[in-house]
Amino acid sequence: MHYFRHKGWEIAEREATPEALFLNRRALLGAGAGAIAASGLPAFAAEDSDPSASIYPARRNESFKLDRDITPEKLNAQYNNFYEFGMDKRIFTRVDTLKTRPWEIAIDGLIEKPFKIAIDDLLKKVQLEERLYRHRCVEAWSMTVPWTGFPLKQLVDLAKPTSGAKYVRFETFLDPKMGPGQKQSWYPWPYVEGLSMAEATNDLTLMVTGAYGKPLAKQFGAPIRLHAPWKYGFKSVKSITRMSFVAEQPKNFWQSLQSSEYGFWANVNPEVAHPRWSQATEEVLGTGNRIPSTLFNGYGEQVAHLYKGMESEKIWF
Repeated sequence: MHYFRHKGWEIAEREATPEALFLNRRALLGAGAGAIAASGLPAFAAEDSDPSASIYPARRNESFKLDRDITPEKLNAQYNNFYEFGMDKRIFTRVDTLKTRPWEIAIDGLIEKPFKIAIDDLLKKVQLEERLYRHRCVEAWSMTVPWTGFPLKQLVDLAKPTSGAKYVRFETFLDPKMGPGQKQSWYPWPYVEGLSMAEATNDLTLMVTGAYGKPLAKQFGAPIRLHAPWKYGFKSVKSITRMSFVAEQPKNFWQSLQSSEYGFWANVNPEVAHPRWSQATEEVLGTGNRIPSTLFNGYGEQVAHLYKGMESEKIWF
């Protein structure tokens, strides 16, 4: 008889968020997936001729497994947070204005030599792979996604940071014509996020360029976004245009907007509530199930050591 011991971050495939539910939260939590299917609206918003399409799908890295079903792609594509395009979840209906070519990422700060690199040139310098990851939103819902990308460490190595670099600061585009939500002046645009160097070089930290075996749909944060699966989803900045190596901890978008509720670290912890709601459980999108949340979103084996000796810091929000 054979016995199988699941890792702490693994979840049952039957509990995976159906693909369509990732796409539209209100339709999902209200009328359900049937309303999405009946809407007749397009599920995806991608470039008509993405020059990187031929490199997908990438080989799946079987080291990253789940015991929960993958959230159906259609559901995922209609249930998104992307404040540059609006405050509800129906972002897929209005992201056509996002132009992902040409697209350059500026790499600067405390590195040997600042440079800019076009997304398609970057894709030639890295090794893409597919990973199955959990995603846990601070709003207390979750899903599972087959992301395609490369470890952020590959880009860190390409940048050659100096010893003075302690953090990596990420910035998305600033163009109200392309992202009409940026006309809302009460938000601290552009969207900024950050990681410590230890977090940035952890093997779990992924620079995402695709999902579901194809280039990223625009509402997912095309053409390149971050995913740190042990943190709340707002840490995973979308449509990145700048990556800066800095000595001081950067102040992120939500921290700048509401520092009493959001901080820098934002690691998942079911025992630490958000100031306005519990984080003890999460709605698994597309299943109708609410399940207990797990510390570090189930990835504690890989990341808990990053926070040893930091008990005095607010590493949960």
